[in-house]
Amino acid sequence: MTWVPAEGRDRGRGGTLGGERILIALGGNAMTAPDGSATPDAQAAAIEAAMARVADLAAAGARVALTHGNGPQVGNLLIKNQLAAGVVPPVPLDWCGAQTQATVGVMIMNALERALAARGFARPVSTVVTRTLVDAADPGFAAPAKPVGRYFPEAEARRSMALGEVWRRFGDRGWRRVVASPEPLEILDADAAALLLDAGHVVVAAGGGGVPVARADGALRGVEAVVDKDLAAQLLARRLEATTLVIATDVEHAMTGFGTPRARPLHRTTVAELAALAAAGHFAGGSMGPKVEAVRRFVAGGGRRAAIASLARLGDAAHGRAGTVVEG
Repeated sequence: MTWVPAEGRDRGRGGTLGGERILIALGGNAMTAPDGSATPDAQAAAIEAAMARVADLAAAGARVALTHGNGPQVGNLLIKNQLAAGVVPPVPLDWCGAQTQATVGVMIMNALERALAARGFARPVSTVVTRTLVDAADPGFAAPAKPVGRYFPEAEARRSMALGEVWRRFGDRGWRRVVASPEPLEILDADAAALLLDAGHVVVAAGGGGVPVARADGALRGVEAVVDKDLAAQLLARRLEATTLVIATDVEHAMTGFGTPRARPLHRTTVAELAALAAAGHFAGGSMGPKVEAVRRFVAGGGRRAAIASLARLGDAAHGRAGTVVEG
C-alpha cells in the first residue's frame, strides 16, 4: 500500500472522526497480560490487542498520538540492575525510562502497522524518545514516595540503601524502592512529535511520563525520578493541540465513594464538579487521583473533551459515549 496524506484518506473513506486529534494514554493493562505478567510474549500479545482498538480510531480518520505507562518494564530493568550489580554497573532510573520508551515504542509501531494494514489502511507510525522537564527543587525529591520495582527482603533492601537508594517497608509484603515523582513542567521534545503528527504520522511520545530531566548549571541532566504518565499526557495533549484526551485503563469509570457502600460510577461531569469531588477525597492519590487530575487539567486548559475508560471502550470514549467523560 502507498501512504497518502491523512486528509485525502479520510475523505476517501468517509472517516467519522475527520481530522480530529486524539491523544490516547495507555495504562499498564495495555502493556501486560491480564495477570500482570510482563514476559516479552505477554507484552507483545497485550500491545497487539491494544493496537487493534487504536487502529479503528485511526481508520475512522482521527489524527492519533499515543503515550503509555512503563511501570512493569522499568521494574524488570531494576531487577536486572540488582542481579547483575556485581558484574556490570547499575544504570540510573532515567536510563531505564529511555530504554523502555524505545522498546515499547517499537512494539507499538510494529503492532499498529500490522493492525492498520489489516484494515486496508496505511499510515506511518513513529516513536519519539521524549524528555520531560522537572524542577530540581521539587519537594518530591526531599521525600521520595513513588514505589518502583518489586518487593524484596530487608537484607536486599539494605544493600541497595548502602548505594544511596531510598527504600521503604510495606508491611508483610517486604521492602520496595521509592523515588521522587516531581510535577512535570514541559514535554521538551513535543515539537518533534507535533511535526510528525502534522505530517500524518501516528506518534508515540512521552512514554512512562517521559525521561525526567532538570536544569543544572544551564544544562539538562537526567534525574532519579518517575514522572506521572497521566499528568505528562495532558501536557503533551495540549501541546499537540489535541481535541480529546482518553486515558485507557482497566476500569470502566472513575468512582465516587470508592471502597464504600456508597460507591458509584461517575459518568458525565464538568471541570468544576471534578475539582470538588477530588477536594472531597473521592479519588485515591496513587491510582485514580492522577488520572482525574489529568483530565481536569486538560479540559480546564482548553481541551474539548477528556475521558477515563476501559481499553475495550476506547472508540466510544473518544466520542464521549463511554467512561467518565469531562466536558467544560
